[in-house]
Amino acid sequence: MSKQRLLVIGNGMVGQRFLEELVAKTQAYDITVIGEEIRPAYDRVQLSAWFSGTTVEELTLCDENFFHDNGITFLTGTKAVSINRTAKIVKTDTGMELCYDTLVLATGSYPFVPPIPGNDKAHCHVYRTIEDLEAIQASASSSQSGVVVGGGLLGLEAAKALKDSGLVTHVVEFAPQLMAVQLDDIGGALLREKIEALDVRVHTGKATQNIGTGTTARYRLNFEEGDLETDMIVFSAGIRPRDELARSSGLSIGERGGVIIDDHCKTSDDSIYAIGEVALWQGKIYGLVAPGYEMARNLASTLTDEAKTFSGADMSTKLKLLGVEVGSIGDAHARSEGSRICSISDASRGVYKKLVISNDGKKLLGAVLVGDTGDYDSLLQYSLNDIDLPEEPISLISPQSGDKPVLGVDALPATAQICSCNNVSKGDICASIAAGCTTMGAIKTETRASSTCGGCTTLVKQVLDAELKSQGIEVNNDICEHFSYTRQGLYHLVRMHGIRSFEELLERFGSGNGCEICKPAVGSILASCWNDFILDPKHVGLQDTNDNFLANLQKDGSYSVVPRIPGGEIGPEMLAVLADVAIKYDLYTKITGGQRIDLFGARVDQLPAIWKDLTDAGFESGHAYGKSLRTVKSCVGSSWCRFGVQDSVSMAIYVEKRYRGLRSPHKIKMAVSGCTRECAEAQSKDVGVIATEKGWNLYVCGNGGMRPRHAELFASDLDDETLIKYIDRILMFYVRTADRLQRTSVWRDNMEGGLEYLQDVVINDSLGIGEELETEMQGIIDTYECEWKRTINDPAALKRFEPFLNDDTPDGDIVYVRERGQKRPARAEEKQQLKVKEIA
Repeated sequence: MSKQRLLVIGNGMVGQRFLEELVAKTQAYDITVIGEEIRPAYDRVQLSAWFSGTTVEELTLCDENFFHDNGITFLTGTKAVSINRTAKIVKTDTGMELCYDTLVLATGSYPFVPPIPGNDKAHCHVYRTIEDLEAIQASASSSQSGVVVGGGLLGLEAAKALKDSGLVTHVVEFAPQLMAVQLDDIGGALLREKIEALDVRVHTGKATQNIGTGTTARYRLNFEEGDLETDMIVFSAGIRPRDELARSSGLSIGERGGVIIDDHCKTSDDSIYAIGEVALWQGKIYGLVAPGYEMARNLASTLTDEAKTFSGADMSTKLKLLGVEVGSIGDAHARSEGSRICSISDASRGVYKKLVISNDGKKLLGAVLVGDTGDYDSLLQYSLNDIDLPEEPISLISPQSGDKPVLGVDALPATAQICSCNNVSKGDICASIAAGCTTMGAIKTETRASSTCGGCTTLVKQVLDAELKSQGIEVNNDICEHFSYTRQGLYHLVRMHGIRSFEELLERFGSGNGCEICKPAVGSILASCWNDFILDPKHVGLQDTNDNFLANLQKDGSYSVVPRIPGGEIGPEMLAVLADVAIKYDLYTKITGGQRIDLFGARVDQLPAIWKDLTDAGFESGHAYGKSLRTVKSCVGSSWCRFGVQDSVSMAIYVEKRYRGLRSPHKIKMAVSGCTRECAEAQSKDVGVIATEKGWNLYVCGNGGMRPRHAELFASDLDDETLIKYIDRILMFYVRTADRLQRTSVWRDNMEGGLEYLQDVVINDSLGIGEELETEMQGIIDTYECEWKRTINDPAALKRFEPFLNDDTPDGDIVYVRERGQKRPARAEEKQQLKVKEIA
């Protein structure tokens, strides 16, 4: 029996989710996908992370083998140009004719560009695709100022991209306030105040009449009253459904656009469905990803004969715009008949919170939160699940007090939506736990909860802990079976009792022999506290593979050599040393993103000789193998750059030399930028420093990678001494309190009280441990010793690098693979001497 032919037009986030949902349910369809972009679906929700170094590959939503493994034909860079509904044929711009039995339109939307004369100039852009971001970045590199037309969610994201690119940034909004859809007048005014405090200039109530040539910049935006000059423009004035294909084929279209669908996502043609931002359901176009995912799930169910329908979606949002927390729930504008309002406004903290409640005071209809979204998750559950409010609803948003009502997860019904992005209910999570998912990772894999935006992670963990407890399963945070303590608990035991070895800690506070979890963790703790040599006989058994040889093991069995280059500054003589070592030992060389030169392809037995040459020349270990400080990236700063306002290189060198060798729960990366153009990308680092004309701005707890997170502004306009004091305290507090292998970004996200709590501890010394943290850091600094220099001078340590106990001859059976031909061909006598088989 032949399969039904299913044709999907569009491979955005919603189209991709539909494919995943469908192939998980059935293999009954012969699927073809037409994607207009040249690449598979990527995460548009996290699009702005691209400016912080997140790659397209990291943003991509599916495995590279997804289409092949599921027998899906995927046509990239292809545009559908017509639909013959009678013959059931779609024609593409390449002349292909594709037949279908069922057609799904997932064509999404396009950015609306107001019909302003001059909107097509070279440095005018939209903010939608990877190509758009590349064009924006190219324009920003030759610009000093930029304007975003549109003050909604995406407009403020675009403004951050321009600000992070170092441009003088303006936001122009036609409405009288920012985020007019989500926020009321007071919330919008506070948001504006906060954004302007970040040096982004906001212009509301402005209708651009035309775009002409500027006198001091490229362009001039002319308003009814006044004008504004800028070098580049980004339009972010809303979206419009891409319904031209459906319209030309005669499908029913809404008065203001959008393909009309029913509760099964079916269009006016029984063989054609529409999902996502192109679909119009009961007069609504949903511009968020969560409703699109819900449509995708329901359509997948419809096509597999399951009785599920689309019945609308919650449009509540919680996000951080330019570092400002914003939340909007339900009827934020109090338009419901008989609704009442209660609110608080704290000017000193820059916080505004409003509740919209029913006339009888029992139900929450909506909410607005600006400056503090800590109450968002609880309020959302009150709203979504029709839970009765406490007698005094205002207590839900009042400052923390002992009698503040707490909505525990036990009070939530099984139908409570925990993850709105993936429509995961409390019941779904409980069912997965009952089926054996007892960790966050397992729940994410099984249900997808917290796997998209991550905003529900805390609530998912609360459900997990509560459910395990209700089933009589102990919620165990012990580091492993050998120690009944968390990583933080072990740290305090080591520090308070002066414990100097794993054996002593195990004897006094543990049991058994230890394992691959507790040994490296304790090894790291001991190094953080006492800075002992990690290859000391009493510590060496605790280290993992990389620390064991003070080098990173590569996939071919060789090791990397990564000398420290503080701040990225290196003289020609030292460059020559690296070149000589690379030639002498036949190593592959690469300049890294962290401003270092890595040498790859070293055998274990070669490492001491290589490092002898390097340390003799003055190089030190770069600790690329350890959970410790890696690099402090810097721009050229005021020494060379015409925009620089501080000497970022000198500060980066000082900071890197100060914290080199500091062992921590996870790796640490830092950066120092000489001005707000941010060429060192400090806002994607664990610790970022940005120069201002008044001093330094300090950012904390950012990181790149699979789950990128912008660092948050911790303190502004600091002098050198205060900056270093704060960094000392932050790093040692992190070392003290973080979990095993926990990045600073996750540590911050899990910290009760969040950034304000960390600021209170570090700046206000609320715990009275400030001097203690500084003293502990100074102890690390005073006892620093290059691990490789120490190793080279330690005969006992050197023995671990010998290939055989009784023979210095290298192993002739080791095979090395050449990397893109960069290594020089070994001479014949060297081949004979090293007995190395080479594969070209």
